[in-house]
Amino acid sequence: MNITQTAISLNVADIDASASFAKTHFGYEEAMASDGFVSLQHATAGPNLIFLATGLPTFKPSEIAGPAGQGLLLVFVVEDLDEQFKRIEKAGASVVTPPATEPWGERYCQFADPNGLIWQLVQWVN
Repeated sequence: MNITQTAISLNVADIDASASFAKTHFGYEEAMASDGFVSLQHATAGPNLIFLATGLPTFKPSEIAGPAGQGLLLVFVVEDLDEQFKRIEKAGASVVTPPATEPWGERYCQFADPNGLIWQLVQWVN
């Protein structure tokens, strides 16, 4: 198998809100968009993020076409977590968890976008 690209698709009520959050706070850029979806890419992150309007009739399988988010974390490993936390918080993002360090060396913080998706930054320490 030769995988040439990877994407994560998430159903959300307001695709523009999640796309704007990703572009404003995480540096994503729009790769393509049409009625009911937007695909975002990042210069240094792996998979594209695709936001699909909840209830889009072309979503298959339709029985799982509900909103994304429950139990889902969008996680990004960074080298400067505290600096990024301050920048994103100052820009007005909703803070879920301020920077904290787990005993195993994972320092993390979390934000919620307008659709309730949780965006987590991680930095490995010690």
